[in-house]
Amino acid sequence: MARIAKIETGHYRIPLPVALSDSTHGVMTAFEVITVRVTDADGQAGVGYTYTTGHNGGAIAVLARREIPEIVEGCDAELIEQLWQKVWWGLHYGGRGGPTVLALSAFDMALWDLKAKRAGLPLWKLLGGHDAEVPCYAGGIDLDLSVDDLLRQTDGNLEKGFRAIKCKAGREKMSEDIARVSATRRHLGDDFPLMVDANMKWSVDEAIRRARAFRDFDLVWLEEPIIPDDVAGHVRVMQEGGVPVATGENFRTLWEFKQMIAAGGVSYPEPDVTNCGGVTPFMKIAHLAEAFNLPVTSHGAHDVTVHLLAAVPNRFYLETHGFGLDAYIADPLVIREGKAIAPDRPGHGIAFDWKGLEAHAA
Repeated sequence: MARIAKIETGHYRIPLPVALSDSTHGVMTAFEVITVRVTDADGQAGVGYTYTTGHNGGAIAVLARREIPEIVEGCDAELIEQLWQKVWWGLHYGGRGGPTVLALSAFDMALWDLKAKRAGLPLWKLLGGHDAEVPCYAGGIDLDLSVDDLLRQTDGNLEKGFRAIKCKAGREKMSEDIARVSATRRHLGDDFPLMVDANMKWSVDEAIRRARAFRDFDLVWLEEPIIPDDVAGHVRVMQEGGVPVATGENFRTLWEFKQMIAAGGVSYPEPDVTNCGGVTPFMKIAHLAEAFNLPVTSHGAHDVTVHLLAAVPNRFYLETHGFGLDAYIADPLVIREGKAIAPDRPGHGIAFDWKGLEAHAA
């Protein structure tokens, strides 16, 4: 039995190479990363992580360090579904979302990394194995960039091998959003995949108004036009706005995805493995989308999520941006001609520079 012998937690504040901005979080200068290492009785270890845009990391770290070990101490690390249920129901009264589910996400990710390492398999093959080459896009956090700087950023992403691009929307004036999207479309050409992300900025009526204005730009999707809680509002944006919608990065449970998908409020379900509960529910969400004949995309944590999308037939674009974390990973994600390559190393293949991270311990 792969008995859980030890759980270690780290909390780091990673400075960003450049300040980032969007319509909801404002200017971000650092991201918090919370790591969980699960070591079994044989000395084998799995690693998981979650992140924040600068706040709540302390609460997540306390939950991962103090609460979760009390629930799972001495349990069989191979029984991942059982452990997920134990932690979920053990902590649900204090929070069926927020810091609780982010801590659970990191723990669950560590269990899957450990399981794949014990099996001697890359995670994407352990999860079923479909195709190691996953279409990806460059997700810019660039709302405050000038049009010229936005296009320079776009050129830099093209040079890195990206063949799909996302830019931010949510300026106060719709004309400014249109100018940015229009310039990007002209720069990339008519058939180049382009997405736009509003980060929950608008009311339903304003989202419909702006979606209609974006119709001429042939977007792959408009992301998070409104708050994630408004299912009926998403249905209206889909029906009246006339552009596909991606949402889900701020959903914290499988059941939130079920409600949105079943209502017809999303074209591209978009789970984040670091905040939806981990690998276990992410895969359920992907299969739920498949049952509704929908593709599944992703948010964040591209180095882990590439494995999850490589394991399912309905995968769509993988979002890629590292929030400065790539500098602390031995082998960052490889991008080749618009495809992210799921590594063949056992587990998820992430080897953190722990010494480097310790320099940023929170």
